[in-house]
Order: sequence, then C-alpha cells, then structure tokens
Amino acid sequence: MNNQIDFYFDIISPYSYIAHKKIQKINKNDKIQFNYKPILLGGLHNLAEIAPPAFNKYKMKNMQNDCELISKKNNFDFTWNVKFPINSLYIMRGYLFMLESEKKNYLDIFFDAYWKNNLDLSDKKILIQLLKFCKIDYVKFFNGINDQLIKDNLKKLTEEALQKEIFGSPTFVVNNKIFWGQDRLEYALEELKVD
Repeated sequence: MNNQIDFYFDIISPYSYIAHKKIQKINKNDKIQFNYKPILLGGLHNLAEIAPPAFNKYKMKNMQNDCELISKKNNFDFTWNVKFPINSLYIMRGYLFMLESEKKNYLDIFFDAYWKNNLDLSDKKILIQLLKFCKIDYVKFFNGINDQLIKDNLKKLTEEALQKEIFGSPTFVVNNKIFWGQDRLEYALEELKVD
C-alpha cells in the first residue's frame, strides 16, 4: 500500500504553514511519509500566469481572516505577518541546502518565525539570528544557497510542480492526483487507501 504524500510548499504561504502544522499533528506515528517539495511560489505563479492574492486587497483581506479562522479552529498559534509578502528565495534554497537531519528543525523554526512570531525574514540580521538558533553556520549557509546545484534544484522543483499542473501552495500529490489547499489534506489521506 502506498503511504507517501508529496507536499509542495513555500514558507511564504500562510496556508503552507497551516498544512505543515496539520501534518505534524497527524504524523506522530510516522505511518505516512510526507515528501516535502520546496518550490518558489512567486516563480510558480509567474510560470502559470497567475496573479497572486497578495496583490489584490480584497483577496488579501479574506486570506488573512481565513487563516486566522482556520488557525483558531485548529488551535495553532498564528499571527499575520506585517511584512507579507517577502521574497522567500533564500529560505527555500536554504531548505534544500540543509542536511536531511536538519530540515525538520529548520522548517519548524522558520515557519514559526514568520507565521507565529511575526519576524521579518527579509532582514538579513534576523535571518542570521535564526540560523544561529538552528545551530547552522550562517557563512556556510549563504555560500551554500548560492551554489548552482541548489539554485537549479529549486528551479527544477518549481518547474516540476507546473508540469504536474500545480498552481499554488500547499499542494498534495498522491497517486498522481492533485489536492490543492490545506483543507484538502484529508482527501489526500483518503487517497492513500486507494492503490
């Protein structure tokens, strides 16, 4: 039986944060393998020719209210970041640069920093403080995220998402079926029962 779910995400997406928190709740027994697939959401929107909701004041207001409502219902700490949106390029490349053993901690800390603690992740000083908190050498980090292999890998994952007709974050993929949005996680889980 298939027990894997591909999870396409970008830290800039508040719904990706909510999905990540839901995954943490349901995945305590490790029966399901979530394959975290970092993408650059802004790049995906450009490739798919989609205007992101962040640049429409009506959608933006609704998205903020929606995220607060969902987080409250699920008992997640959530604060709308006053610096939304930022360019998440360095953070997403950083996830790819991390060792496998460091990725979970890195993601937890950076998701919380942005969507719980309202920190400005576009500020290099804050980025360095968080990296130190993660026990990551920030000089190696900044060198690593500029490595061409890391750059190419993020680009490849973003293009791969588009080829699968993914257009937003978070998106779950099970058995080549797409489930878009944090509220579709339960449908992705149900799909696991179908081989």
